[in-house]
Amino acid sequence: MTSLPSRPGTTAGAPQTRRTTRRRSRRRESLTALGMVSPAVFLLLLFFVIPVVLAFALAFTNARLVSPTPAEFTGLQNFRTLLDDPLFYKSLRNTFYFAAVVVPLQGGLALVLALLVNAKLKGVNFFRTVYFIPVVTSMVVVSLLWTFMYQKTGLVNELISQLTLGVVHGPDWLNNPSTAMPAIIFMSVWQGVGFHMVIWLAGLQTIPQDLYEAADIDGATRWVRFRYVTWPGLRTTRTFVLITITIAAFSLFAQVSVMTQGGPLDSTTTVVYQAVQTGYAQQQTGYASAISLVFFVLVLAVSLVQRFLTREKD
Repeated sequence: MTSLPSRPGTTAGAPQTRRTTRRRSRRRESLTALGMVSPAVFLLLLFFVIPVVLAFALAFTNARLVSPTPAEFTGLQNFRTLLDDPLFYKSLRNTFYFAAVVVPLQGGLALVLALLVNAKLKGVNFFRTVYFIPVVTSMVVVSLLWTFMYQKTGLVNELISQLTLGVVHGPDWLNNPSTAMPAIIFMSVWQGVGFHMVIWLAGLQTIPQDLYEAADIDGATRWVRFRYVTWPGLRTTRTFVLITITIAAFSLFAQVSVMTQGGPLDSTTTVVYQAVQTGYAQQQTGYASAISLVFFVLVLAVSLVQRFLTREKD
């Protein structure tokens, strides 16, 4: 049997050459992709993975920030101390109080603003910008500004006095245990509502207009349109908004650190603020790590419960 002659311009090793070329091309693409993601992976390891591992390890030791003696393994001693610490329970109560008020208030107000600026009216872009300006301002700067406004002779009390014709005089907001946390809540909602307004607005603009047109043909009122068209269409958006507001609320620190330093009488001390103060001011790194670990578990549990309750049901 005689073999067939090869076609002109081809060789027997051409398929092998093409496979080798494809492998080299895939290898170059893999190396390029690895080079592009390596900075992000490095920063993630440096600022997230390594600190989490260190916090977990230090939580079971008596480590101090500055100490001539090395850290020793103490087992669950830090967690036993934490369970007997009245300040931790007060911080936990303040944190949940802040989150319980801020999450529905900020989320609901942001949705109302998003519905307002979603209308096709002249000059609506101006209001979108105005509502978003506090978000791009540093929380430290905002906290300092509101600290002056909340003073006994500050702008807030002056407005109250002017609006009530001098009948009502506002309190010293940040030095009163009953008004310090509400004052921080009001300022925090004002500062963060613009960000979630944008998120709601993005969700609103993904809802097909055909659904609204069909609702108009059926003679649906605005409330019926919102209940049966808008709200179901925002299922994914509201899950994202709910979880992000909750995590931010549980992480309350900057406002407290700048405005009240946890006072008066620990009425604004939060878990994060207590952990930072314990770890840096008191230099009890091991105990602060235990607080952070417990806080992480609590936030994770709350986020998982929220995700379960807002899941898409068949």
